[in-house]
Amino acid sequence: MNTTHCNNRKPMIDPSYAVMLLIDHQSGLFQLVEDMPMTALRRNAAALAWAATLAKLPVITTASVPQGPNGPLIPEISKYAPHARYVARTGQINAWDNPDFVNAVKETRKNQLIIAGTLTSVCMALPAISAIADGYQVFTVIDASGTYSKEAEEITVARMIQAGAVPVDTAAVLAELQKTWNREDAAEWAEVYTLVFPAYRLLMESHAKAQEVVRNNEIPDSQRPNRS
Repeated sequence: MNTTHCNNRKPMIDPSYAVMLLIDHQSGLFQLVEDMPMTALRRNAAALAWAATLAKLPVITTASVPQGPNGPLIPEISKYAPHARYVARTGQINAWDNPDFVNAVKETRKNQLIIAGTLTSVCMALPAISAIADGYQVFTVIDASGTYSKEAEEITVARMIQAGAVPVDTAAVLAELQKTWNREDAAEWAEVYTLVFPAYRLLMESHAKAQEVVRNNEIPDSQRPNRS
């Protein structure tokens, strides 16, 4: 592991030192999720993949026996992060127990791990706790992970905090990776936010119309002459 910079253990994500781990976001496992709407979970996982691409973060994915009832990885991962590296596991439940997965993380030479996975209490929590024990700074994305009950989620979050993880939500990850709107790809980042906040698109449409009015010197309806 690259230990030259750990951000002084400041509990914030630094895109220069982070890698995204998207673990077991599989269609079969999604059917078990009861602590949040499955559709929101799917959008948030996609948002992380897209944000990682825009921020030029390495992305590592893996799946638990995808040829069985757990099902394949959701296609949004490869759609929004085509550069993602997939690591096949040989049956390990905890991804960190797979040497190829751990080596893939080490090869990035990053020391901040952004982890999301389904189920939260297993596929996300177990590698997160293991990575912390190996010296990594870990951010666990709770709303891009899902589990079978709200109680299981709360217990898992408490367990990970005790282990030293930093729980975050998807929007926080996006903001910390984006850093500023003063960038050439700002419009793409705005599109990413619409996955997390679908209503955000309405704000974008309103803003775009306001700009169009100014650009075209359009006369508001309220100021048009009355022809009656």
